[in-house]
Amino acid sequence: MRLTLGFALASTMLMACSSQAQPGPNQPSAAKPFQVQVLTDFDKPWAMTFLPDGRMLVTQKEGQLLLVSADAKSRSSVAGVPAVDSAGQGGLMDVVLHPQFAQNRMVYLSFSEAGEGGKGVALARGTLTDGVSPRLDNVQVIFRATPYVQGNGHYAGRIAFGPDGKLYFTNGDRQKFTPAQDPKATLGKVLRLNDDGTPAAGNPLAAKGFHPAIWSYGHRNQLGIAFDAKGNLWQQEMGPRHGDELNLVLAGRNYGYPLASNGDHYPNEPVADKNIPDHRPGDGFEAPKVWWNPAISPAGLMVYSGKLFPQWNGDVFIGGMNTPGLVRVDVTGTNAEKGDFWDMEGARIREVDQGPDGAIYVLEDERNSSQGRLLKLTPAR
Repeated sequence: MRLTLGFALASTMLMACSSQAQPGPNQPSAAKPFQVQVLTDFDKPWAMTFLPDGRMLVTQKEGQLLLVSADAKSRSSVAGVPAVDSAGQGGLMDVVLHPQFAQNRMVYLSFSEAGEGGKGVALARGTLTDGVSPRLDNVQVIFRATPYVQGNGHYAGRIAFGPDGKLYFTNGDRQKFTPAQDPKATLGKVLRLNDDGTPAAGNPLAAKGFHPAIWSYGHRNQLGIAFDAKGNLWQQEMGPRHGDELNLVLAGRNYGYPLASNGDHYPNEPVADKNIPDHRPGDGFEAPKVWWNPAISPAGLMVYSGKLFPQWNGDVFIGGMNTPGLVRVDVTGTNAEKGDFWDMEGARIREVDQGPDGAIYVLEDERNSSQGRLLKLTPAR
């Protein structure tokens, strides 16, 4: 794959904020309270994470893991990455450091692969060996979704470590609908695992006959997950035809899909009734905190906690792909409402993360065929 570096540039913009009524149109906020610096570009980037020294690990869909300098001016390919199946929505997906990375150098990856029964999402870990030719050593696949099925969509595959030290891992419904409600399948679920990939003790549904790794269920395609400073777990997922969601994930709860959603099935999907009942009080399902209709096709999720934008401390940032741009959700405790939507030059946003410097870093999905830029957002001067 090409490893072309982009040219650094910056543009400064003025501030004006506007809230969006729910469900409401996805109208862009009038102006941006940040300046944008273009650092570099990648081939179909998917996720990123920061090392303690400010360098970055970046995944590319086709299966490359890159170690990128803090200024993004140089990069090296990291050897030892598992082989991936990158057809459709598949590929090398999330990358996350172990909470004790400084001591154990352990890196976690999610990716799609072919196996018995079809394809699925897998979770692997390895030890990062630094140097001129960086590599992952002792790579092991520690968890695989069940079951593997035919198709190339809705893998999900997002990873987050919680304040309890456990690993939370999203498994998409794989465009099969009903597995999201199947207690034995991990599809359409948020899982809670030990750092070695085994189901964590205390998962609330295991005693009811569910797969022992399941933390919550009734999800569709969860492409962002993160904890806030108070230990709340926030997750976003693509709804069916509209009805994209931001959820507060609670232990043992059923989030409804495909029995309840503020969207409907697509016309070409193999279900007799294209209508899905909306979430409503008393239906037995956990309703989203925020939802979008029309859809934004959310990707990536970050809870801001830095010092550069104190007005956004605790807020959720999400990438928009169907409605291209960057989304801010105003969070107060366990309540949330729509904040801002910024058009980022029409680019689909795949990932958003916070750097050690408190800046907001944004990965574009693709523009100009396959190239997606890495943007750094800092306060407007």
